[in-house]
Parts: sequence; C-alpha cells; structure tokens
Amino acid sequence: MLAGDDWRLSPSVSLRPEPFGALVYDFSTRRLSFLKTLRLLDVVRRLDGATEVEAAMRAAGVDDVEWQGYLSALDELAATGVLCKEAS
Repeated sequence: MLAGDDWRLSPSVSLRPEPFGALVYDFSTRRLSFLKTLRLLDVVRRLDGATEVEAAMRAAGVDDVEWQGYLSALDELAATGVLCKEAS
C-alpha cells in the first residue's frame, strides 16, 4: 500500500489532461490508461513533487469518505508502473 511513502510519476510515463481526468501513456510498455477524475490527476501531479501520499490527497481535497477509493486507485497505478518510489 502506498500510504506514508514518497511516490512520483514514473519517468517513462506522460500525462495528458482531459476534461474527464487524463490519458496516461507509458512509453516503455506502450500502455495507455486513464485517470478518471480531475481530482485523481491532481493527486498524481502532487505526488510527482515528492509529496507523501497523505499530503497530496489532503492538498487535492480528497474527502475522508473517498480516501480508500483513492488509495486503491494509487495502488493500481503503482502496480502497473505508472507511479514509482521516490529515489532517496
């Protein structure tokens, strides 16, 4: 689970903002995926600034009720290589 760790966007991944959220393209795997909300895009962008997951979600305005859903989405992004651990 991502909570508490520093994560960032993988160097091989590009985001293209869209009205629904964003297109996510991984140049190393040639995989296209989607961020389905603008708030999730905001969280992912904040993570790319070496912000902890909790801080990024709070800054993006994720409600406590939505918290687990966002953590699950971020876990999936990490499992597919869209997010990677921040190098120390």
